Amino acid sequence: MLEIKNLTKTYGTKKAVDNLSLTVKDGELCAFIGKNGAGKTTTIKCVCGIIDFDNGEIIVNGKNIKQEPLDAKQTFAYIPDNPSMYDFMTAISYLNFVCDIYKVNKKDRRERIEMYASLFEIKENLGQEISSFSHGMKQKLAIISALVHNPKLIILDEPFVGLDPTSTHKLKNIMKDLTKLGVSIFFSTHILEVAEKLCDHVIILNDGKIVKQGTMKEVLGDESLENIFLELNENE
Repeated sequence: MLEIKNLTKTYGTKKAVDNLSLTVKDGELCAFIGKNGAGKTTTIKCVCGIIDFDNGEIIVNGKNIKQEPLDAKQTFAYIPDNPSMYDFMTAISYLNFVCDIYKVNKKDRRERIEMYASLFEIKENLGQEISSFSHGMKQKLAIISALVHNPKLIILDEPFVGLDPTSTHKLKNIMKDLTKLGVSIFFSTHILEVAEKLCDHVIILNDGKIVKQGTMKEVLGDESLENIFLELNENE
């Protein structure tokens, strides 16, 4: 579903991402972890076509993100750590706008918006302008906007930031359920306990390079993800 080959992104003399290669298979729930400045968000933004990169290739569902950007973007959803939306729009107008972009028919959009807005308890707020929403409510709206068009790949950057415990629990369940349907999920998080319990694959990044990757069982052995992460950073 997602293949990154020899990705390099430089800011001045700093290599934010250094010859990085990884694969996220169909139906895989993959955690992308690393300390601040490791290159996680830069990698994610390159994958989403938000920023350009110096070298390498990014393939999403068989489509090259540079050569076929619209076709590639039609197949995935991206939820940033700090969602930026059109604050002057109402929440329902924004969701319909997203559905229009992804050509979701009226029946499907109505059912999905109803289901997810009820699940995340913002159904009564859909008529309000986004500018009136708290950070947590904006995060919920961003999650719903990503789910309404049934993407094949979901890319999330710190998705649990700003969510209350109940919403966090619901999102984790949604993520697990979607992967059972073949949806691939690639997400960064600093909450290592959640990554350990939730994911079947993990990639650990440091200074723009992958220092460890594999199935969660392969990477952990008899240790916790927190211990593995701390050991790798201590051995720099």
